Amino acid sequence: MNTSETKVARKSDEQAEFDSLLPATQVNRRGFIVTALGAGFALSVQPSAAQSPIKTGTEGLTAGEVKVPVADGEMVAYRAMPAGKTGLPVVLVVSEIFGVHEYIADVCRRLAKEGYLAIAPELFARYGDPRKYASVADLYSAVVSKAPDSGVAKDLDACVAWAAKNGGDTARLGITGFCWGGRQTWLYAAHNPALKAGVAWYGRVDGEVNDRTPKYPLDLAGEFKAPVLGLYGSADQGILIEDVELMKDALAKAGSKSQIHVYDGAPHAFHADYRPTYRKEPAEDGWKRLLAWLRSNGV
Repeated sequence: MNTSETKVARKSDEQAEFDSLLPATQVNRRGFIVTALGAGFALSVQPSAAQSPIKTGTEGLTAGEVKVPVADGEMVAYRAMPAGKTGLPVVLVVSEIFGVHEYIADVCRRLAKEGYLAIAPELFARYGDPRKYASVADLYSAVVSKAPDSGVAKDLDACVAWAAKNGGDTARLGITGFCWGGRQTWLYAAHNPALKAGVAWYGRVDGEVNDRTPKYPLDLAGEFKAPVLGLYGSADQGILIEDVELMKDALAKAGSKSQIHVYDGAPHAFHADYRPTYRKEPAEDGWKRLLAWLRSNGV
């Protein structure tokens, strides 16, 4: 089986269903559809009555929306940082497919409480508001499928430039992301030579390539400019453990400093405290590993 055939074979049933809905990649030249973040959770992943999402307060923080200059206008983002401080290490926070809703904003506040300037850009802002779609399939088709990897990297670069002018020390730059954002975390580690460290939460490592997603982390194992810690669950139904093992092997063969840790029995999105997939023990352990990884790598 050749490489192309292997990639197609590894796709999950969910991904195959999404792929059947994908329109051709296009660039929205009418400006930004999302210009403000609002509050609450995305419609397609509302917490149930049984869920008690973590709520991190803003005491001692400067937190809220900011506008980041990019080539075609201003991109809205959520930023949290210790109040009155400058020269702060910077962490880019990359969302799931649901965009920058309350969970992602809270992750930024958690990082700010640890002394970081954390910024989460709404990377889907040109294509639609991911928080307003009740169906995951419709969200993927109408919004997520239109965001090319190359554009995401440029937007993250713009956030780095913004942070450098607004209290951040970008010589101490890190990135973390969840699901869709986990994959982008791996990709950004191959893109930006100034990055010091990344932590990718259950980001897809392989898949079918196209103009929008020309490469996957598995293709880039020897090209990471900063070490990445990958956090995965063995019971993830969307990211096969076989693919995770292939990624481990590829990193070892490349002599990479990146590492992967797998939580036995954990499902996809085990860190997402507002979803039924949340698993307290691996989520808390993963957070400790994230902080230790950033600090041990100069962030």
